Amino acid sequence: MRKNMFVILATLIVASMLLSACGAPAAAAPAAPAAPVIQTQVVVQTQVVEVTPTPDTSLPTALPDGSVQVNGAGATFPAPVYADWAYAYQYVDASVVVNYQPIGSGGGKKAIVDNTVDFAGSDSLLKDEEYTAGKDLQMYPTLAGAVVLIYNIKLAQAIPTPAAGAKAIALPALVLDRATVVGIYNSTITKWNDAAIVALNPDWKDYLPGDDIVSVHRSDGSGTTEIFTKALAAFSADWKAGGASAVEWPKGNNVGGKGNAGVAASVINTPNSIGYVELSYAKSNSLAFASLVNQAGKTIVPNNDSVQAAMAEGTFSDKLTTTIVDGKADGSYPIAGYTYLILHTTSMTDCVKAQKVLEFFKWAMTDATAISRASALGYSALPDAVKTTVLAKLAEVSCNGAPVLK
Repeated sequence: MRKNMFVILATLIVASMLLSACGAPAAAAPAAPAAPVIQTQVVVQTQVVEVTPTPDTSLPTALPDGSVQVNGAGATFPAPVYADWAYAYQYVDASVVVNYQPIGSGGGKKAIVDNTVDFAGSDSLLKDEEYTAGKDLQMYPTLAGAVVLIYNIKLAQAIPTPAAGAKAIALPALVLDRATVVGIYNSTITKWNDAAIVALNPDWKDYLPGDDIVSVHRSDGSGTTEIFTKALAAFSADWKAGGASAVEWPKGNNVGGKGNAGVAASVINTPNSIGYVELSYAKSNSLAFASLVNQAGKTIVPNNDSVQAAMAEGTFSDKLTTTIVDGKADGSYPIAGYTYLILHTTSMTDCVKAQKVLEFFKWAMTDATAISRASALGYSALPDAVKTTVLAKLAEVSCNGAPVLK
């Protein structure tokens, strides 16, 4: 390895994911290669294949002289892309080490209020009392994404083995509508072969079991839960638990799991279960997820196009926040949300670190390579009008009375 090699550690949501970057090239260096992600689980339908990585014993234990470590914590939603961006940014500014801990939106908000991190990530909006306690906090949308319903259905019968030369039978992705999702989480729809589910999935008719549905939810304070429960509240007046980062779930056949990893593990290990995680997490771990029938009556696959359609309907408040669930457009995915960066706007005193934080996020939101890397992980970039507003707001951040971004 070259003389000026150094390594960053970034924690991802599946166990601890290790990312390493070699060297700091000259200014005309090529784009950073794909980050070497080590996954601890690869899920194929309902089977789990364990992957045991070979430990890298060559990692240094200290940062190189002149490095600036930027510490963030919060939502699990953006953790994969924040880690990937941190890896790629070594090829842009080799002096910066970005460390982001995915402890949940609630933990991130507390950390930034308490001044124990340089920035926070949250999919949950700050409450009035958190703005007051933090004194000079501002939320900035950085990306948007979909919250998807992953499932583990134990088929009522085996799919027939095709005759020689015949095409194998493959079940399509499960389809759910808004009322059905509310019914499942309200525990009023309790069986997989419920007539409402069968009607939406004719190809599954002979395979949906009569077993109880186990619904899995986040047990920690979560912005993902806030997006999901706000969607449920918009879907039907039958949802009484409200929309927040933590709610009192209706009594029924349900279990909790901490973080995306906890929800996914519960679904993987519990036959006939369903749970909600971010699209990026489901894609990176090969988890099957449902398509949803939206308010316009269209069956929508969660992807960049359907999240962009949801963003097009959102209107921001004076605090630069909004909710984009249950849109009316034909192509809008109904459970989507922004993930936000939270910063202190006037009270940062380490001006070098403050500049590095803002430059990192400005690069992440404007650089074509950074946007492409986010898209590959299942995230949707900000529309141009939103991006312009966010960048203007970032330019207002000051340190010791002077603007941070030059």
